[in-house]
Amino acid sequence: MTEKKPFYITTPIYYPSAKLHIGHAYCTTLADTIARYKRLTGHDVFFLTGSDEHGQKIQQKAEEAGVTPQAYVDKIVAGFQNLWDRLGISNDDFIRTTEKRHEKVVQEIFRRIYAKGDIYKGEYKGLYCTPCESYWTEHQLDEHGCCPDCGRPVQEVTEEAYFFKMSNYADRILAHIENNPDFLQPESRRNEMINFIKQGLEDLCISRTSFDWGIPVPMDDGDKKHVIYVWFDALTNYLTPIGFLDNEEMFKKYWPADLHLVGKEIVRFHTIIWPCILMALDLPLPKKVYGHGWLIVDGDKMSKSKGNVVDPIALIDEFGADTIRYFLLREINLGQDGNFSRDALIERINSDLANDLGNLLHRTLSMAKKFQGGVLSAPVGESEIDKSLKADAAETVKVYRENMDKMELSAALKKAWAFVSRSNKYIDETAPWALAKDETKKQELANVLYNLAESLRFIAVLISPYMPATSPKIWQQLNLEGLKPFAEVQLDDIAEWGGIPAGHQLGEAEQLFPRIEVEKAGAEDKAAKAAQAKANKLAKQKKREEQRKLNAKND
Repeated sequence: MTEKKPFYITTPIYYPSAKLHIGHAYCTTLADTIARYKRLTGHDVFFLTGSDEHGQKIQQKAEEAGVTPQAYVDKIVAGFQNLWDRLGISNDDFIRTTEKRHEKVVQEIFRRIYAKGDIYKGEYKGLYCTPCESYWTEHQLDEHGCCPDCGRPVQEVTEEAYFFKMSNYADRILAHIENNPDFLQPESRRNEMINFIKQGLEDLCISRTSFDWGIPVPMDDGDKKHVIYVWFDALTNYLTPIGFLDNEEMFKKYWPADLHLVGKEIVRFHTIIWPCILMALDLPLPKKVYGHGWLIVDGDKMSKSKGNVVDPIALIDEFGADTIRYFLLREINLGQDGNFSRDALIERINSDLANDLGNLLHRTLSMAKKFQGGVLSAPVGESEIDKSLKADAAETVKVYRENMDKMELSAALKKAWAFVSRSNKYIDETAPWALAKDETKKQELANVLYNLAESLRFIAVLISPYMPATSPKIWQQLNLEGLKPFAEVQLDDIAEWGGIPAGHQLGEAEQLFPRIEVEKAGAEDKAAKAAQAKANKLAKQKKREEQRKLNAKND
């Protein structure tokens, strides 16, 4: 048996200052789908996510809540882990930066780089954005003099600090990005980083003394007032769970990471600061950093102040995890911003999931039970329509694999769904109900029902990285678990047509995706909108009346 090729994939570690929203769910679902696909193609996958728990913002939030920082993050991080469980995320580890295993790694990295002469003590005087935990120079601020990442005001800060000599590595990281086009994707992000480096890299402030919620700087001279600043702490999370200090064999197996998947707003940290730290450690750089786009809600960026932050738990409670996963992965092309809309979600559920996939499975099993007692007979011969279906299946697997290997997740899912549509069309073309009325068409009917079941076998495998709860249900209804447990299925299992044996007894049909009545789903929204419209109308009437009285008084 050939040894599986390792594949190490990470998400950002999320900041527990508040609950996660649908944008975070999108990023982690992307990573999970890639990880599941790699397992499906025989890779030995290590998939990491986690939480970035230190920093001044957390300390302030905890003080406001009247609890310790640890108690504050414990509660919110439990919510993170619950969300990933509900969403079917298959991570192999969950790293928390407050864990002792991570503290040891961060302090050892600090010691090694300090011993090399690339960390020194100085004084920091500059502009600091607390929400982003970022330092800025005057020329980096936006046109309003605010943080260029979040647009909020910055504060002038002066304090003693340790600095990492990032400027020593500017030429090397620039050359790496320019000479390795695959390192940073998509290309638009790559160009941004090249321009940023060419403006000049300053040394990086990596400690703070104005708060104490962080990993202590490990200095032998008793300099205990410094805590390691969040990015130096956070970025090194990718080394901790794969044995950087305690499992050399595991570390060599998985490092360098194959893919860091991050939001576009933190690409700079992952493609400039992080590679410079790794260069200082004489470690290889990650193979790829991919900066995905943002999730826009009804055409507007999510914001707590606007009140349009979408809670993924509420969506999962209402619609189910796989429907949310399907929508996010189908609607948004990786690398671009995408729009989330409740109306569009319901439309996808009804058209793609209930009508297309759900009906295909239900019709196939119902017809097989009605016409053949649910037992599949061996196919004999084939019509031109049969040949066309089989050719489409083979082409679908080929294009799907190509798209997935290029991380074109939406395109791969659309290709799989085109085959769902093709299989539905095959029912209309062959009309099994008509064949069942003609005794001379018995074999032709058997061929059609077999081909439909086989189509569903293909579909179950293809959509499994996207819809990990739905695929086993299709497998179960096809009664294939006894032939091969779905957990052991590989993409190679659909390399050839004809995997279901003759005489196979299909299972019972159960509805996968009930249709959502739009009127019912939108009733509360309509009522709210009607109430708001009425309130607006009354306000306008009141304003007009006040203006009329004012005019009459002036007259």
